[in-house]
Amino acid sequence: MRSRLREAAGRTGEAVAGALDRAGVIDRGRLRETLDLAWPRIVTGFAIMSKNTVDLAVIGAVLGAPAVAGVAFAFAYWQLAKFISIGLAGGTVSLVSQNYGGGETDRAALVVKQSLVVALALVVPIVVVLVGLAEPLIALVGGEGDALGYGVTYLVVTAPALLFEFFNMIASRTYAGVGDTFTPMTFRAGGALLNTVLTAGFVFGAGLGVLGAGLGTAISIIAVAAGLSWGMTGRSYFGRGASPVPVTPTGPWVDTELTRQLLRVSAPLIARRVAQGVVVFPLLWVAASFGSATVAALEVGRRVRGLLGSFTWGFSIAASTLVGQRLGAAEEALATEYGWDVIRLSTLVYLVASAAVLLAADPIAAVFVDDPEAVAATATFVMVAAMSAVPLGINGSVTGSLRGAGDTRWPFLASMVGLYVFALPAALLGLVTPLGVAGLYAAVILEKLVPAVLNGIRFRSNRWQAVSRQYRPAAADGEGTSK
Repeated sequence: MRSRLREAAGRTGEAVAGALDRAGVIDRGRLRETLDLAWPRIVTGFAIMSKNTVDLAVIGAVLGAPAVAGVAFAFAYWQLAKFISIGLAGGTVSLVSQNYGGGETDRAALVVKQSLVVALALVVPIVVVLVGLAEPLIALVGGEGDALGYGVTYLVVTAPALLFEFFNMIASRTYAGVGDTFTPMTFRAGGALLNTVLTAGFVFGAGLGVLGAGLGTAISIIAVAAGLSWGMTGRSYFGRGASPVPVTPTGPWVDTELTRQLLRVSAPLIARRVAQGVVVFPLLWVAASFGSATVAALEVGRRVRGLLGSFTWGFSIAASTLVGQRLGAAEEALATEYGWDVIRLSTLVYLVASAAVLLAADPIAAVFVDDPEAVAATATFVMVAAMSAVPLGINGSVTGSLRGAGDTRWPFLASMVGLYVFALPAALLGLVTPLGVAGLYAAVILEKLVPAVLNGIRFRSNRWQAVSRQYRPAAADGEGTSK
């Protein structure tokens, strides 16, 4: 029976691959390479984002909209800090993939070491500030009453876990840079499952409320870090999963030129991510002016889009790795083909996934809130989030390709334009014009649509190929390539 099922699944997969190839979406051979890299990251994305979404759903079910709003305020700060780690990890995967693809294993390992040193220097002061100033920080973005108390509790409990989350991000991107997305997926998915069990036990069983949700999140993150640290030091998990660019105490930890390259590539990514995180605060402030129910609705919409964004986790990292490795081998034409294939595939996937969420907006909203008016408001934000997920998905694959080349400045500028020239003004217009909450709807869409257009123009120009030449292994020896 199982063999027949496997055969049927295999035939179905071949049929789909053939159809996509004939339709000009993606080459059959490159589809397998892309999916081998992407699906573990997609699962990882769903695991991580569902962890945060579970917290929100459980808290909403027990404590209602004020608690959801409080967690939304706290999570904005937590996410801002995490975005810094994502930016640094983006620079890590770019340099690891190019050096590993070029046969420079020791140099790739040194990139990882330096990334960890930089991560530690960044995260320690962040944790101190978030824990020490939790109450004024939550109040700054509109937290008051019960929402303020809930937000402070959640932030104080989860902020220290950022020390381990920074490591998790570097480790996950390191594995992706060498073509292994399965190992981090295993631990990330396991951490999400652990978080669900712990959060349910702490909240429903022990009655700890927001404190319990925060504890579940923090403990699960620490557990993931403990698991990944074994493989990152070159040790295997039952014969597989040992990092081929291990972190060991021996050998150099600092290379001045490589440090400059890491910071040069990572800085625009960090800046872009920070800008994405910062813009959430005025959006929450605008939403708070319409009441805690609107804050909760906006946050639910953002969490739903975050879940949809899990596909981008896979497609973006696949594009970075495949494009980066081809560039490291000086195969620019092939790198471009890989990039376009991933972009077309992700566009198709997002059109289907977003349509499904649009059709299910009402029942999705009902999971988080139960008041009829709140359900209607939340469902609208869920629909808007689903529409904005399509340009989010396209932009993720385009940005991944550019990141694989080390071209990170243009995506940063594109993100700035989308966030601060279009999205934020649209939201603020809602406060001073009859647009009202509709200004927030426009902001949610514009912040993803504008960068997708601008980054698409950049990728079509092929200028990113020239940028990549200064980061390839040959560049370290004073050689270049324009192949």
